[in-house]
Order: sequence, then C-alpha cells, then structure tokens
Amino acid sequence: MKLHSISLSIALALTSSVASLGFSAAAQAHDMVPGAVQQQPILLTGLTVHTVANGVQLDTDVLVEQGKIAAIGKNLSAPAGAKVVALDGKHLYPGLIALANQLGLIEVSAVRATNDSREVTNTNPDIRAKVAYNADSEVIPTIRSNGFTHSMVYPSGSMIMGQSSLMQLDSWNYQDAVTKDDTGLHVNWPNADSIGSRWNPKPAAEVRKSNEKRLAQLQQYFADAKAYYDAEQAGLNYGKDSRWQAMLGFFSGDLPLFVHADDARQMQQAMLFAKQYQVSLTIVGGRDSWRIADELAANNVAVIYTAPFGLPSRSDENYAQAYKTPAVLQQAGVNFALSLDGYWDTRNLVFAAGQAINYGLTPEQALRSVTINAAKIAGSAASLGSIEVGKSASLVVSDGDIFDYLTHKVSYMLIDGREVDLNNRNKQLHEKYKHRIE
Repeated sequence: MKLHSISLSIALALTSSVASLGFSAAAQAHDMVPGAVQQQPILLTGLTVHTVANGVQLDTDVLVEQGKIAAIGKNLSAPAGAKVVALDGKHLYPGLIALANQLGLIEVSAVRATNDSREVTNTNPDIRAKVAYNADSEVIPTIRSNGFTHSMVYPSGSMIMGQSSLMQLDSWNYQDAVTKDDTGLHVNWPNADSIGSRWNPKPAAEVRKSNEKRLAQLQQYFADAKAYYDAEQAGLNYGKDSRWQAMLGFFSGDLPLFVHADDARQMQQAMLFAKQYQVSLTIVGGRDSWRIADELAANNVAVIYTAPFGLPSRSDENYAQAYKTPAVLQQAGVNFALSLDGYWDTRNLVFAAGQAINYGLTPEQALRSVTINAAKIAGSAASLGSIEVGKSASLVVSDGDIFDYLTHKVSYMLIDGREVDLNNRNKQLHEKYKHRIE
C-alpha cells in the first residue's frame, strides 16, 4: 500500500493504543459530559445581545427551541414548560469560531504518541483531519470556556496537506462533532524568499532554484489531478487513485482552496494559481497581507490572519504591525478572520481580537472577525456566526465585554441548544491548589 493512501484513522487507532500504555485515564479524557439534546424551550432574559447582524440590543430576551433561535425581543413570554434563565445585565454573543488550528489533533506536542496532526509524503489531499479529532482532549474544554463553540481543524504537511472540517466543541466523538465536512483543501505554499534560513544559510541563487523546483512540483501535482478529473468526467478512469479522487470537488468548484502562506510573493503566486483553476482562495497565515490588502480585496481573497500577536518580522516594520494588520484588512474590504494557528493558543484568540480593537478595529468589526466572517470562510454562515431567528442556538454569555481581560468571564454556553459544561482541567486544578495554603 502506498503511504499516501494511509488514512489518519489508522494513525489515530495506533496513537490511542500507544497512548494508553504511557498515560493515565485522566490524561486521555476530560471529565465533562457532553450536553444532552434540548428537550424543553429555554428563555434567556435581560441580556445585552450582540447580534452581529442587527447591532447591539439592550435588555433583550432570546428564546431557544429545538436547538434553534426561535425569537429575539424584549419581554418575551415563556412557552409552557420552558426553562427561564435570568441573565440580567450580562452579554450574549454568537458562539466564537476559531479557524485553521489543530485543536483535538495534538494533546502534548512533545509526545509523539499524542500528536496526530500530519501524514507523510507531499501529496495527501485524501487526508481528512476530522478522523483524527479527539473529542476527549483535555485542551478542548479550556478553549470552550473562553467562548469558543466551533473550531475548523486541518491536517498539516509539507505541500498538499489534506482537508479540514468545522467541528463543534462539545461531543462524544468526531462523528458527533462534525458541523461541516470538507471545508477546504489545504496547501502549504512553497517558499518565495531568496534568503536561506538562519540555521542553514545558502546562496540566493541556490535558494531560488530550490523554490522554483518545489513550485513546479506543486503545479505538476495539480496538473496530474486535473488530468484525472477530466478522465473521470469522460468515464475513462478504470481504477481509483485516492489522492486525485479526493480532489474532484476542487475542480468542480465545491472544495475551496486554503493556502498557508505569509510572504506577499507567496500570496501573489497563489492568487494566480487560483485564477488558473477558477477556485475560491483563502490565505491562512497572511503575515504580509497588509502589504497587498487592496490586491487581496480586488481578487475576493479571504484571509485567516494567524499573527495577531508578535514582534515585527522585518527591521523596517512598525513595532505594532501585527496588531495593526486587521484594521488594514478591514479598511481595504478584505473578508478576514482572526486565528491563532496551534491548539493551546486558541484560547487566547478572544483577547487577540480585543487587542485589535486598540489598533483600529471597532468592537463590532472585532466580533465579526471571530463569528460571521469565520462562518463565511468555513461555509457555515447560513447557520452560525450571528444571533438571528432560525440560526443554530450556539450562544455564549459573558459577565462583561468578552474581549476585555478584566470583564471577560464566560458563565453560560449553548451549542445547538444544548447546555455546555464550562468546567475544565485548569479550573479543577485551581480549585485543588487553593486548599494547599489552608
């Protein structure tokens, strides 16, 4: 069997077996029980509702029935048998959405047996991150308790990495967690810089030659896949290649392209590539996106900006460029979402959005960057990302401004109308060690 045809599900099974030898039960699964399917109407009262779609509504109630938002308004009447949750003065937000991360794929990055984030070889379009998603990860409840109800996970790799899925963060297994399958094909774009790395410096000519070789290799992979697609359409394929079979949706326009790139030259190459195949393009990373923001907007390229924190990448850049970039993208008209590409770091994404407010985004724009903008990029805006009648009742209550370190306190959460346990290992350890000084 060729390596590229090995499914992550096999790797997951092997990982689980190895992990059971070296870790206690507590390290393998968290203690929180997923919420039960909604059985009765729930009326949330007295809230400041950040609808995203229709502004901020004060002293407002929200009625949830059968996992959906049934009504929004003042002084709503509770249906017969409804559960009334008085949340006077608190803030209600759509469930936050974290894009492009590896939550549930990695438990401890330094322990190989708990890292199921990638496959071997350059061509893995048939790899689907969802099958390696560990719904029992100890990390997930910590992300959830900061306001995130959904996460788009992707497999990493050296070139054609595989396909991502949007997962809801309160489930028994990956099958329960999948909200939208095959949200995009992820490609790690070849380097475009002519300078060798700090650890392995090389002459510029040699670096350029290596870059050109890898780009040509990537283009050849897609040319081979296109030939396979054309043959499939003509009924001429008498065997199945799992790699190219998984890319049929890409050429038919159903599978968006997500290119992981930071350098402006990489992004420009990717835009030409997307035009060649007439596909929707989203840039993941986008460190230099501020440099070509107008070009990205003109080509309807979305950006999942993964560098909202950090030092300047070049000596001549503004010291706060990482924080200013979201506002630059907003002003140019780019559809962008904020992200922290990793797994543990995702919990701090809500504060990255708050930091962007200090550098040019309005609170409403910052909220959109982790709600409706993210939902649009993940192809789920019809059901997620805003508080509107008919949409999923995936909602988060914070005691104050959810983006403010001082007032952020997530106290209540629904995912598809199910009440979510907001406990996590960090909170449990906090409670435990409070007693140490007694």
